[in-house]
Amino acid sequence: MINRDIHSKVVELSKKFPFVLITGPRQSGKSTLVKMAFPDYTYISFSDLDVRNFAKEDPRGFIKTYPVKVIIDEVQKEPTILSYLQTHTDNANKEGMYILTGSQNILLMSSVDESLAGRVGILNLLPFSNAEMRNANINKDNINEQIFYGGYPRIYDKDINPTDYYPNYIKTYVERDIRNIKQIGDLSLFIKFIKLCAGRIGQLLNKASLANECGITEPTVQSWLSILEQCYIVHLLKPDHKNFSKRLVKTPKLYFYDTGLLCSLLKISSASQLATHYLRGELFENMIINELIKKELNNGRNPDFTFWRDSNGNEVDLIQNKDNEIFAYEIKSGATFNMNYFKGLSYWANLSHADAEHKTVIFGGGNSMKTTDGELLSWDRV
Repeated sequence: MINRDIHSKVVELSKKFPFVLITGPRQSGKSTLVKMAFPDYTYISFSDLDVRNFAKEDPRGFIKTYPVKVIIDEVQKEPTILSYLQTHTDNANKEGMYILTGSQNILLMSSVDESLAGRVGILNLLPFSNAEMRNANINKDNINEQIFYGGYPRIYDKDINPTDYYPNYIKTYVERDIRNIKQIGDLSLFIKFIKLCAGRIGQLLNKASLANECGITEPTVQSWLSILEQCYIVHLLKPDHKNFSKRLVKTPKLYFYDTGLLCSLLKISSASQLATHYLRGELFENMIINELIKKELNNGRNPDFTFWRDSNGNEVDLIQNKDNEIFAYEIKSGATFNMNYFKGLSYWANLSHADAEHKTVIFGGGNSMKTTDGELLSWDRV
């Protein structure tokens, strides 16, 4: 089993709260993580219909059977148990009583907010980061393979080809979760919508264009995007609000949480195709942004990332607000360094008065270095 970077944070929170909740996309490794972190806990799953019905029909009997040190997997399948567990843990007044996992959706999180407010430590687990794979010696040797394979653990655990894994993931997990969240009349149209989103990664979100091309309304676009966010399929990168006396873009950008899934939606069938693919730069950018998000989540922090673009086209790919300091990143897929890579960062730095230590270019080459304009960082060191 591969050790996850979030492991120590999960254990830490179990010593401070009666509940710890691990959310994230299906098959991201939540169950494996909690079993490793809490080997002496009783493990049950609400995927088991008998267990789920027990919790639903006899919640007090369920609590007597599982009073403490219990892992409840797929808790979103029966969230009504949470109010009973809350009363039980309040009376017991102990930490680390229940470890919960679940795919985040409206019903689960509303139940958590209502029943467990102030009693639960919440963490998000995404698929493997490049750092986790590198530490386990399962990382890929080049950028194209890293993008193509993505980070879902089962691919590496069972040595599954991405062309076999991701289409089935979309069908068995994405479609199932979607049905649980909201009734969608034409599922094939929804899949078409997901594929249209895949072709727009790294672009400013244009709901009117998506609606027109998919044959749906703009409110439906908004509703379906919300579903994809809840299922950890896509995420939106918001624009930075600091305008420095310039007119700013106010529209978010669209990205996917996993580039392997993204490649499947784009009908990319091999890593070699990426060498000349028209979206290679955007796919690389998506991968790097995901890595930075995973780093924050694995340390128990809420990622605070934006991008900056003014009306004249000056742009910085990623702005991070961390510990009251601002860090700016330019992301370039090219393997050969060019001083023009710092052009957008330098323009932004002149307005924000940021120094070189707060500017980083992440590129597709292998040599990292510190320049007078900022740091040049190899992709495999992110």
